[in-house]
Amino acid sequence: MYHINGGMGIKLKANEANLFKSNVNMQVFIQASGPANVTVLPQRKEQPMDSQGSGKSGLSGYYYQGVWRPLGGTKVHQFNNSSAISQCLKGKEVHMYGDSTVRQWFEYLNASLPDAKEINLNNPKKSGPFMIWDNAKNILVKFHLHGPPLSVSINIPTSELRYIANEIDDVVGGSNTVVIFGIWAHLTPFPMQFYIRRLYGIRRAVIRLLNRAPDTLVVIRTPNLRGTNPYIFTFNDWYAIQQDKVVRAVFKGLNVQLVDAWEMVLAHHLPHYIHPPPPIIKNMINIILSHMCPQ
Repeated sequence: MYHINGGMGIKLKANEANLFKSNVNMQVFIQASGPANVTVLPQRKEQPMDSQGSGKSGLSGYYYQGVWRPLGGTKVHQFNNSSAISQCLKGKEVHMYGDSTVRQWFEYLNASLPDAKEINLNNPKKSGPFMIWDNAKNILVKFHLHGPPLSVSINIPTSELRYIANEIDDVVGGSNTVVIFGIWAHLTPFPMQFYIRRLYGIRRAVIRLLNRAPDTLVVIRTPNLRGTNPYIFTFNDWYAIQQDKVVRAVFKGLNVQLVDAWEMVLAHHLPHYIHPPPPIIKNMINIILSHMCPQ
C-alpha cells in the first residue's frame, strides 16, 4: 500500500491573483527613512531575554558578518570544515525526524562527512529513510520522514510512514545520542487542534526518553517563514507563526533545545523560502553541533 497526495485543488480568481504579484504589492523593497544601519547595544540586566525565544520578550539573536549570534543560551561555535564536524560527531548517534526542512540538515551533514558510507540513498529523495555511517569514527546519522498527513506528490509505502512519537520510543538514548525533530509545514492546512494533539504525543515520547536516559540531547526545530505566492497562499506565514507559538508552548519546561528557525530566517537578508538557503542551514547546524560539543 502507498500513500498518495491527491493535490490541494487551489485556484485563485483573477482579482485574487493580483494581490500576489511580486515587486508590486509583495516583496517590494522599503527604503530606510533614516540611517540604513543598526547599532546593537549590550543587553541590560534588568531586561532578561528568553534564550529560546519562547517568551518572545526579545529577539533570540542576530547576524553579524553572516554568523548567527544568539542573545543568551549556549555559546555557538563555528564548525567550518569536515574535520571539525566529524570530530564533534565522533561516537555519536543522531536520529532526525521530520519533513524536508529537517532533511536539509541531514543533507548538510552527509555532504560534510566524506568518509561516511551512504546507506539507502536510493530511496525516494522526498521521503527516505536515509542513513550515513562512519565506521572509523563510529558516527551514525539517520533521517526519517514524519507520519501523515503529507503534502508531497510522491508515492510512499505506508510501511515507511512512521510517527515521530513511535520512533522516539524506539531510541535507547544516552550521552552519545541526539534526537532531532521538526514537524510543521505539512500540517499547516489542518486545524490547529490537530497540530497540538500531534505535538503532545511527541512531548510524551520525549518525556519517556528523558526519563530512561536523562543525558540524551533533544533538539527541536521551530517552523520558519515560507514566503508567500499564489500557490501557497492558504499556507502562509500567519499560520506558520501560530505553529511556532504552539511548539514553544508545548515543549516549554522540558530539557530540550530549540533551534529558532523562525527568527534565523526572519533576520537574514536572503528571501524567505520554505527551504532556507545554505548560509542559514550552516548556522543552524552550528547551533546543533555547539549543543553536542560545547567547547
